[in-house]
Amino acid sequence: MSNDEFNNLPSCGDFDFRIARDGTWFYRGSPIGRKPLVRLFSTVLRRENDGSYWLVTPVERGRIIVDDAPFVAVEMKVEGEGRDRRLIFRTNVDDWVTADAEHPITLKEDANGTPSPYVRVRGALEALIARPVFYDMVELAETRPQDGADELGLWSAGQYFALGRVPAPAGAH
Repeated sequence: MSNDEFNNLPSCGDFDFRIARDGTWFYRGSPIGRKPLVRLFSTVLRRENDGSYWLVTPVERGRIIVDDAPFVAVEMKVEGEGRDRRLIFRTNVDDWVTADAEHPITLKEDANGTPSPYVRVRGALEALIARPVFYDMVELAETRPQDGADELGLWSAGQYFALGRVPAPAGAH
């Protein structure tokens, strides 16, 4: 759907939907327990350039609240090794995405400086990579020199994704 088509749809204002940081969808404050229904809603989810999230049908659109990212990467498959390795993530709504140039892995820091990893799923929609999956990624990571420090990162589909700097050992200069 183009931006013009999106902007020409009648807006129903704010829908009373919220997606929690753990990927749980809520409607009017109650969790939606039916996974097929959540999956259906996830297919009509859109993120605008201003960071707002919308459920968009062919006849209307409504804004929703997303606490962090709309999806959570809950599983990772690994195919191959080194630069030829492919990291394939499954989200909480059963989308599968391979980390590559169009689906990068990024790290964002919260207000306390704690990094959280994400992978782009489709369009501007991302999945927060669950902590256990991130730990599996770190096990596969390698270090390489970058700007005078060691950087931890890994390869997927020919792309290198930095996971962060390796702290210097205590007492090192």
